[in-house]
Amino acid sequence: MHYIPRLIFLFIFIAAVYFFSKKAKEIRRNILLGRDEVINDNPSQRWRNVLLLAFGQKKMFRNPLVAVLHFFVYAGFIIINIEVLEIILDGILGTHRLFSGFLGSFYIFLINAFEVLALSVLIACAIFLIRRNILKLNRFISKDLNGWPRSDANYILITEIVLMFLFLTMNASDTLLQSRGVGHYSVHPTGNFIISQWLQPLLNKASNETLEIIERGCWWLHIIGIFIFLNYLPWSKHLHILLAFPNAYYARLLPMGEMKNMKEIQNEVLFAMQPELAPANAEPVKKFGAKDATDLSWKNLLDAYSCTECGRCSAACPANLTGKLLSPRKIMMDTRDRIEEIGRNINTNRGFKEDGKTLLHDYISTEELRACTTCNACVQECPVSISPLDIILQLRRYLVMEESNAPQEWNVMFSNTENNFAPWKFSPDERDNWAKEL
Repeated sequence: MHYIPRLIFLFIFIAAVYFFSKKAKEIRRNILLGRDEVINDNPSQRWRNVLLLAFGQKKMFRNPLVAVLHFFVYAGFIIINIEVLEIILDGILGTHRLFSGFLGSFYIFLINAFEVLALSVLIACAIFLIRRNILKLNRFISKDLNGWPRSDANYILITEIVLMFLFLTMNASDTLLQSRGVGHYSVHPTGNFIISQWLQPLLNKASNETLEIIERGCWWLHIIGIFIFLNYLPWSKHLHILLAFPNAYYARLLPMGEMKNMKEIQNEVLFAMQPELAPANAEPVKKFGAKDATDLSWKNLLDAYSCTECGRCSAACPANLTGKLLSPRKIMMDTRDRIEEIGRNINTNRGFKEDGKTLLHDYISTEELRACTTCNACVQECPVSISPLDIILQLRRYLVMEESNAPQEWNVMFSNTENNFAPWKFSPDERDNWAKEL
């Protein structure tokens, strides 16, 4: 009957990988619902961005204390996957501490390093919970996060604390069983580990049978918890753990503040002024700007899925700081919610069925878009290279060029520019009158 636990583990493992892969495939499809955009210039700079922004978390270190705490959580997630790999192989093969036999003393060094990271993750997550729920920093109590987003962050932090505690308790009971010479636990003795040994006095009075139940219980709960966490990621803001890397690679390399023009708009003006340049078979432009999420580029949608909801963009936004409705974080969350809704629509109807909704107006209001000063503060502050401004500009283009929806002040400027070739209401013939008395 010793093979039954292995079969159960194999079933859970396959189910976890299947459901994660299914959701990951849906997210990839949703991202590719956006307009095509070619981003392949300057690969060396792009790999540098991956190294500095994604791996090195360069922008986080503007606040060194928070950056160090976040780095421990991040490093714990990345490095502890080696320990997860061993648990998975142990579960499939029916072994115990598979790597300890051939790694020898290096294995002990690795587990000690993992334990130090686990303790760091415990402390960092506890501090982050305090910052969110007791100190209540402004960007964590914003109405943007009302409901699920606020709970999501807390669930993840609590889950990480529980997983690290299970890992340390598993090691403490394991090493106690080793010291007592119990069964397979003593085949490759490791001795006590640096952090988990602190928990041993709490377990010393337990019998061997009880210790085995504790060790196996923590082992199963730890790995099942990781599988649940894996499948929770695609539904959570913590998907940025995976998408921060491609998002950093495909980040815009334009100089800060340079806006991306629409070639179609430039051509419309050019052909109006010089009709002879217009191609004979030129097709009319279908749409200026973006009305729905699928009108945005795939990079905009990747941005939306990569958003960490940290709120640094909104905390730096001058419009938001002065009480206006705009919140760059909400722009990204709304974009992700809309493309997710479109994805569910496609799943249900085996193709998109018109639902009468659009990103513009139903999710993001005109008032929000008009409040943006295009100062780029949100782009500058984002730790994973997201550009809310790019989405805002495309939605504003649609408002102005497709709906003729602009404030009266803008319309006066547009009219003057069209008629007088300048924003001011002066005839071009009178433009140099100011210099007559000089």
